[in-house]
Amino acid sequence: MNDSLPIVLTIAGSDSGGGAGIQADLKTFQAFGVFGTSAVTAVTAQNTRGVSMVHPLPPDIVRAQIDAVADDLPPSAVKTGMLASARLVEVVADALEQHDLGPYVLDPVMVATSGHRLLDADAEAAVARRLVPLADLSTPNLAEASVLADLDIVNSDDMRAAADRIIERGARAVLMKGGHLRGDEVVDILHDGSEMREWRRPRLDTPHTHGTGCTLSAAVAAGLALGLPLPDAVDTAIDFVARAIAGAPGLGGGRGPVSHLVSPRILRRS
Repeated sequence: MNDSLPIVLTIAGSDSGGGAGIQADLKTFQAFGVFGTSAVTAVTAQNTRGVSMVHPLPPDIVRAQIDAVADDLPPSAVKTGMLASARLVEVVADALEQHDLGPYVLDPVMVATSGHRLLDADAEAAVARRLVPLADLSTPNLAEASVLADLDIVNSDDMRAAADRIIERGARAVLMKGGHLRGDEVVDILHDGSEMREWRRPRLDTPHTHGTGCTLSAAVAAGLALGLPLPDAVDTAIDFVARAIAGAPGLGGGRGPVSHLVSPRILRRS
């Protein structure tokens, strides 16, 4: 580990529109002052209006990228995003185990903000079986949590029940993202295996939320690489994303990207 400049690895898909995926992760790492490395799992053709094409990369190419980074630039934290297929999930899980990479933030990307599926249906079980037990933190939205926990989620009580179930399935901690719940407030819940913490903030009435999930998980990984305890890393990440949404530049004709130009409020241990 480089004490002067922490390294963070993102294993995720590329977004040609620049608002999500690898591009959002690297911008977030830069904002947090950590050195970002990447292993691209898929190339997508997308913009703010939606995803028109997805091309998963060969598993051996993905594994070679992870090996190259781990062998020479060992990361202080790692996150995964879009993994596309069951075979890629297996390859990534093997690499995480064999290189003993962590702390590991799992963003179980299944469907894009536009509604386009980014994970094959048969890969959902592989994520639950191979990656959830490796995760120091999983950051599902409500749809993803419903799949991982096999529960319908319509309110904050359901979120807590789903978090319990995902912990039971092996994750060390779960950050339940409640942005898709109805209401004037956004509720996020962190379950660290022993207690739950809750964040509430007013909902911003904006269509510019493309890349929020990627940005949040990348921000948590950056915070962990900087040595923040998990609750502080989550708190800093939630604050960063909220201000990134508020400062969105209004680009594109659909669900525009958030701003990665805002500065994070880094919380350091006293």
